[in-house]
Amino acid sequence: MISRSLAILAALATLTAAMPATAQLPAVVDGTPLPSLAPVVERTSPAVVNIATRGSVELRGNNPFMDDPFFRRFFDMPDQPRRRQTQSAGSGVIVDAKEGLVLTNAHVVDGADEIDVTLQDDRNYKAEIIGTDPASDIALLRIEADNLTEIRMADSAAAQVGDFVLAIGNPFGLGHTVTSGIISALGRSGINPEGYEDFIQTDASINPGNSGGALVNLRGELVGVNSAIISRGGGNIGIGFAIPSNMARSVMDQLLEFGEVRRGLLGVNIYTITPDIAEAYGIKDNKGALVSQVLPGSAAEQAGVEAGDIIRKVDGEAVADANALRNAIGLKRSGDTVTLEIVRDGRERTLRAKLGEQAVSAQLAAEDLHPGLQGAELETLDESSPDYEGQAGVLVTNVMPGSPAAQRGLRPGDLITGVNRQKVDSLADLQQYADSGSLLLNIRRGNANLILPIR
Repeated sequence: MISRSLAILAALATLTAAMPATAQLPAVVDGTPLPSLAPVVERTSPAVVNIATRGSVELRGNNPFMDDPFFRRFFDMPDQPRRRQTQSAGSGVIVDAKEGLVLTNAHVVDGADEIDVTLQDDRNYKAEIIGTDPASDIALLRIEADNLTEIRMADSAAAQVGDFVLAIGNPFGLGHTVTSGIISALGRSGINPEGYEDFIQTDASINPGNSGGALVNLRGELVGVNSAIISRGGGNIGIGFAIPSNMARSVMDQLLEFGEVRRGLLGVNIYTITPDIAEAYGIKDNKGALVSQVLPGSAAEQAGVEAGDIIRKVDGEAVADANALRNAIGLKRSGDTVTLEIVRDGRERTLRAKLGEQAVSAQLAAEDLHPGLQGAELETLDESSPDYEGQAGVLVTNVMPGSPAAQRGLRPGDLITGVNRQKVDSLADLQQYADSGSLLLNIRRGNANLILPIR
């Protein structure tokens, strides 16, 4: 019995000696090194930076009377705005080492008075904003620095669902964190209905602080700029979104040239094709955008587009729905000529349209004035307009369906003549008098005058 026990112990000792000290993958299997992402990470990480911002925001009280300028003046209260200092952190990507150009998200630098960019080697620089485009959530910064590492931008149109990708950024302030995953879906939209969306969805972990960081493919190319997540508790659940590099490049080029994005304007109101619409118009699928209205004098009218046309392609690229058409046109420059492939009365036609220019600055001004005006496009009324002869104010030129402005009752064609008991002749007047928690708008709608509260 004793000899048998000794034999078992000897066998166990021999087996234990043959096992490695820790459980780990071997470096080589059958003479072939195991694959590793380390070379890609080593190449691309120096191009990803940490962005820290400082700024201030105006405080709005819970009591609307405290935010009312008339109320403050009546009770001789200080009229200067109350402000609170803010700090935020995010990520960015160096895309031009020679010029010191850094791509990030517009929301990362929104309201920033100071922007600090920290490199992987802990060098720190002040950054200037070349331009921002909240509609696509892209911002372009510049830093004055030498010996920078840039990342090459991929053709995001070549990306496919299932491609392996890495997300590099600074989640929760943890510098240069790398996560991996795949591209889960392409062409996602509906995250920000007011913006231009064509998101790459990924399950690579993206968390707060990753915004503006890099989504890279296995060739070490920038395929997207990390922008948003869907989360129940603020952390990663495997659904993250990145702005495709092609969209980021298009926006960056315009920010460099103009300091802003001058988007093309076709001048149509459109609907997504539903099965009922497809059946009524005799088309075999639900692809395309139905033109419900052509605006007078627009690029679409000049090109011969008519209400009832179904736009199927723009410059040879298929249009899946109304949002896809909006993106396709909105990412073109004003003055560009586009080829539209349409279906009219069951027959295919091709039209060419020279795009006009969207009133981007006016739309952004509406969002800045008050959250309740988001989705409205505003412009100072042209006194020569025959429809508003002898009148003055701010014209609502467009209201996006389902937007906050639409939900609060604004309509295209409304003329804002006053706000908070102050006469309004221009956008500048509206901006001056609309600085309160609630707005009381005087509206001229057709032959009627009405008061519209915006809370």
